[in-house]
Amino acid sequence: QWATIRIEKGVKKPQPQMLKTPAANGIIERDETPMEKEIARLHRADFEFSDIFYFCRKGLEAIVEDEVTQRFSSEELVSWNLLTRTNVNFHYISLRLTVVWVIGVIVRYCFLLPLRFTLAAIGITSMIVGTTMVGQLPNSSVKNYLSEVVHLTCSRILVRALSGTIHYHNKENKPQKGGICVANHTSPIDAIILTNDGCYAMVGQVHGGLMGVIQRATVKACPHVWFERSEIKDRHLVTKRLREHVADKSKLPILIFPEGTCINNTSVMMFKKGSFEIGGTIYPVAIKYDPQFGDAFWNSSKYNIVSYLLRIMTSWAIVCNVWYMPPMVRKEGEDAVQFANRVKSAIAHQGGLTELPWDGGLKRAKVKDTFKEEQQKNYSKMLVRNGSIG
Repeated sequence: QWATIRIEKGVKKPQPQMLKTPAANGIIERDETPMEKEIARLHRADFEFSDIFYFCRKGLEAIVEDEVTQRFSSEELVSWNLLTRTNVNFHYISLRLTVVWVIGVIVRYCFLLPLRFTLAAIGITSMIVGTTMVGQLPNSSVKNYLSEVVHLTCSRILVRALSGTIHYHNKENKPQKGGICVANHTSPIDAIILTNDGCYAMVGQVHGGLMGVIQRATVKACPHVWFERSEIKDRHLVTKRLREHVADKSKLPILIFPEGTCINNTSVMMFKKGSFEIGGTIYPVAIKYDPQFGDAFWNSSKYNIVSYLLRIMTSWAIVCNVWYMPPMVRKEGEDAVQFANRVKSAIAHQGGLTELPWDGGLKRAKVKDTFKEEQQKNYSKMLVRNGSIG
């Protein structure tokens, strides 16, 4: 009943695109007072048991609604898009709508899925065969040209396999050779979305299976930068290889997703600083998907890659906007973190995304002990200043 009333009335207040204080619109009202000020209001001197109330409250706030977890679930829609995924509050509404949904299932699974699967198979096979053949040629301008033709052609076939409708804006700002293209990250198909309009040198870890076959084939024709699992942990080695690539102005621009994980198309989370320590020109790109036609977000903790691709290929379409933004360089006196935050802010503003300071990797891994120790040290310093210790 609640869902029916909501649909009948419509949504009069659209969701804001940019939120300076995203937590203020949550289900709880947070107090952003720092630990020092909060505990100082409780007492002026020694440790008291009331101190634990601050930590308990912060812990409960994080359990009820933390800013990170919200960005790792499907984007909420204002109305149902007749796909399997809906808002959790929308269930059975009417017989007529159910019939329309069933017809949609038949169309998507019996007609669109076989066609898309065939196109995807053609695209992947063409990519492997084409890059392998081009890779046998000696290094020359002809080889580079043929490599770009193969990559562009195969990428466009794969985009067709997703029924992709992509709108590219400000093409005069497209990344140039010798530069670094950085973009927000929603899905593994982000790379295909971008390579549909230009060629890039990919950076990533060596994989096995079908992905490994594609990596080994493409690196023969194009200077992609693939790392072994042991190498990817060596930050200095990674930086060195990327700097060598950027220093060669004849090589394709590097494509990097600094967030390091997929976010649900509503926000931009912390950019890792490594990409901004390399040097060279940064070409920011903002990608924004339209969730009304399909949910492009990959929740890797919930779906494996096969399940995710099945969901993508049985959606209505993949519709998105891509904005090429003016190149940015590191300012004098600006460190890598400040530069990364400046680029992140620009991408968030252009794509109408919420800017968050948190590391998306916190959702995929345990909190580092160093972060816990830092909070413990801060509290210890407060006690020392108040004369409780020493």
